[in-house]
Amino acid sequence: MKKGIHPDNYRPVVFKDMSNDDMFISRSTIAAKDTIEIDGVTYPLVKLEITSSSHPFFTGKQKLVDTAGRVDKFMSRYGKHMQNKK
Repeated sequence: MKKGIHPDNYRPVVFKDMSNDDMFISRSTIAAKDTIEIDGVTYPLVKLEITSSSHPFFTGKQKLVDTAGRVDKFMSRYGKHMQNKK
């Protein structure tokens, strides 16, 4: 590794998944505005929308999100064509 190009201020930081309230502690240099106390120790807190504990790829749980009826719209347009080909 080259000397002088990596930061020296690594410290323990809590990362919190806001979708399922899962937390883990890792070393990081990220700037955090919030803090949290765990086992009597105060850590910087970084709030995340999604982590490996809530991501469908890692959990195996898939969600089908149908926004504005896109699936129905597709079936109404192309469903007849697919039936005619059979």
